[in-house]
Amino acid sequence: LDITVTILNENDNSPEFKQTNFTEVVPEDTKVNSTIISREELSATDADLDIIYYELTTTVPATDGYFALKGVNNPEIYLQKALDYDKFKWTTLILYARDRPVTSTELTNTATATINIIIEQADTKSPWFLPCTFINEERSICISNLYSGRVNMSEMATEPLTLEPGPIYAIDPDYMINEKILYSIVSGNTDNVFSLDVDTGNLTMNKAATSPDSYRLQVMATQVNNIQKYSIANVEIKVINKSNYAPYFESKIYNGTVLVNQPPGSFVFQAEHPSSPLVIKAMDDDFSDV
Repeated sequence: LDITVTILNENDNSPEFKQTNFTEVVPEDTKVNSTIISREELSATDADLDIIYYELTTTVPATDGYFALKGVNNPEIYLQKALDYDKFKWTTLILYARDRPVTSTELTNTATATINIIIEQADTKSPWFLPCTFINEERSICISNLYSGRVNMSEMATEPLTLEPGPIYAIDPDYMINEKILYSIVSGNTDNVFSLDVDTGNLTMNKAATSPDSYRLQVMATQVNNIQKYSIANVEIKVINKSNYAPYFESKIYNGTVLVNQPPGSFVFQAEHPSSPLVIKAMDDDFSDV
């Protein structure tokens, strides 16, 4: 008598990951849809030879939606949404491997793997001139103020010019990278009156200004490692006549007379010459022809 015995496979084994803890450094400028961790590294095995179903979650608030699985049966993790180092710098993902679908009512065995994602700041921003004003809630765009100063006509200053609201200065807002900044004047420097120190941004004079017209300089800050990362700021330099002398009155004392009950706006007359209006006159030797 031949007897055939069929052994039924019992679901008594849990899926197993080759590795249950991963740490992955992901550059901020990684392209969307790029693979972060491959299927081969993340695939789990099951001694019962069951089909494995995967699910990915995050434990860090406000970091969901950035990383996803290729499919319910494919644990490859890819970047689903562009990263921003200013929004978050790390997150922790939990990868579940189940031998039954999530919605199954049957006995399900589960394994988990922890995936630590560290965001590495990339060189994504152009320099900022300081001080500047943020124009968006994410504080990723900062617009510089106008720099302003003044020089005396026909006089060449030997020291760096003093500007408001401060000296010409720019930074790399990718502060973990902090690339070196170079400065240059790109327009407005009529007759080459001014020079800009390429390293410090100090504005000095090559020669005296001979015209009363203001100078409107455009100054560029460029990253030394990438000339396409640059910003432009405006610098207004007013040319004024230098005042060597203080104004003074022709007389130290003026005497006048006024009639009682005169209406407002009536003339005050000279005490010495009652028929002549009292005139108070100041002089300035900087303007000898006036």
